[in-house]
Amino acid sequence: QVQLVESGGGLVQAGGSLRLSCAASGGTFSSYTMGWFRQAPGKEREFVAGITWSGGTTLYADSVKGRFTITKENAKNTVYLQMNNLKPEDTAVYYCAAYSGSFWYLPLKSYEYDYWGQGTQVTVSS
Repeated sequence: QVQLVESGGGLVQAGGSLRLSCAASGGTFSSYTMGWFRQAPGKEREFVAGITWSGGTTLYADSVKGRFTITKENAKNTVYLQMNNLKPEDTAVYYCAAYSGSFWYLPLKSYEYDYWGQGTQVTVSS
């Protein structure tokens, strides 16, 4: 059973930065595509960023492109989300997720992912 544990959330002022981490255990992390999603109150969970198993391909939501960076460190079984120039609209619970299917596919829909973390709160004040 794969377990994902997020950390690094918190309260930050607009324009600030945070780095989220997601540590994986119990599976073959190096073979997983990883994604970050977020969910704000009253809204659906949305894709934020994703990275393929080798780190060779990354995708970002338009709303975070140029501000967020996803990286994957297979030796540490950890995926990161560096968030810069944060905005109040980035406030949400952030989740990491693992996809164990095709090596060359990077899903954008939450239902395509197999494993989920418990989430970490990010709050950006104006």
